[in-house]
Amino acid sequence: MKYVYVFGAGKADRTGEMKDLLGGKGAGLAEMTRIGLPVPAGFTTFPDEIWAAPRSWVETVYPGLAYFNEAERGGHFAAWEQPGIFVRELRASFKTLR
Repeated sequence: MKYVYVFGAGKADRTGEMKDLLGGKGAGLAEMTRIGLPVPAGFTTFPDEIWAAPRSWVETVYPGLAYFNEAERGGHFAAWEQPGIFVRELRASFKTLR
């Protein structure tokens, strides 16, 4: 089983002491969050989403915003509805962190 841990907006699901679970980068993100540094974030909004988050709101909630895009198709279940677009957005978001 795999889990997704969230870091950002001043909160972290885990700590940097969990390097064996989170890996080096994950532990670093947890520690950045813990000491109040902005964690780089990527955000994609989909046109058929229940609530389309405006960029201004995203920038307020995620001060470390590194990637923002408005996808051309998809909704609340974008990974299921538009898997190609979803994967493209994940890759584009993580590319900003290299």
